[in-house]
Amino acid sequence: MTLLDPTESPASRPPVSAAGRSASPAGRLPRPSSPWLRFAVRRLVGLAEIFGTLLVVSFLIVQLIPGDPAAGIAGANADLADIERLRHELRLDRPIWERFIDYVGGVFSGHLGTSFMYRQPVETIILNRLPFTATIALVGIVVVLLVSIPLGMAIGVATRGGRRKWLDTGFGVITGFLDSVPGYIMASFLVVMFGLGIGLVPLYPPAYTPRFATASFVLPIEAIVIGPICTVSRVVRRETAVVLDNDYMRTARGWRLPALKRHVKWALPNLLTTTLTLSGLILTGMIGGAIIIESVFALPGLGSGIIKAILDRDYPVIQGMVIVIGMIAALVNLLVDVLLGLIDQRTLGGSHVSV
Repeated sequence: MTLLDPTESPASRPPVSAAGRSASPAGRLPRPSSPWLRFAVRRLVGLAEIFGTLLVVSFLIVQLIPGDPAAGIAGANADLADIERLRHELRLDRPIWERFIDYVGGVFSGHLGTSFMYRQPVETIILNRLPFTATIALVGIVVVLLVSIPLGMAIGVATRGGRRKWLDTGFGVITGFLDSVPGYIMASFLVVMFGLGIGLVPLYPPAYTPRFATASFVLPIEAIVIGPICTVSRVVRRETAVVLDNDYMRTARGWRLPALKRHVKWALPNLLTTTLTLSGLILTGMIGGAIIIESVFALPGLGSGIIKAILDRDYPVIQGMVIVIGMIAALVNLLVDVLLGLIDQRTLGGSHVSV
């Protein structure tokens, strides 16, 4: 019911349609824009801003790398004339603003440049290495969500109302300890324990059979998901305890509704908003963790590629990989925002996770 100002005369009020809404001067009813449309526009603008920032940062960051790429490529026995000739071929003798314009123009035309060392298109090098990093990161994200949410809910339900103190304490101690172990240390432990010690899984890069390739990803994915699983499951356990104490959950228990229906239909959607908000930040960090894990397991992914490119001062490869890794992280955050919108459309009014 709409409250009207008692001092306002009826003649001064706007005309009201049969549906109860004020009509526009032209006689048309206002059509509110869709929340999903506003969300899409806002997120596209955010992605464009991130892409522009990555362009600038990826170009300027290589200028801070000490040393001359031409001198490194020419070799120790090259004279000054050879180095200057190579600098001219690589266009390193041009002003920095001209190189930036050429770089931006090439990116918008779909060309990330040509590698100084391999003389191949950068996009070819990235496409050859991307499957390894994408497999570890994306499969790891799925594993974290599929394991941490049921685990956290199960512990939260089992310890509801202060029950089973030993389980709550043990869960907190174990997850806190595992979460504090850095990813590269966990990866090294898994290599020594299951690769070199037991010999349960192969350690070499997947390059032979599908079965061998699948087994070679087991330890890298396990190393990258242990910490995030502990973090997210602890958040889910806390949110589960809060949700189970709400009045509607106590009413559902009073009505003797099935436990599975109570927890899945009512508790799960209400705790996922906060869980996914924090998980988006954690899952984004897993992309950076995948880059480090690759070096431990000698996987030819983007991580080892960008490290080698920095050592070789291969500017185009560094720039291309920074853009690709940054946009992957932005798209992961966008996916989390979409999931939040599907669970609760009230989150579409303002993004919980910044891209």
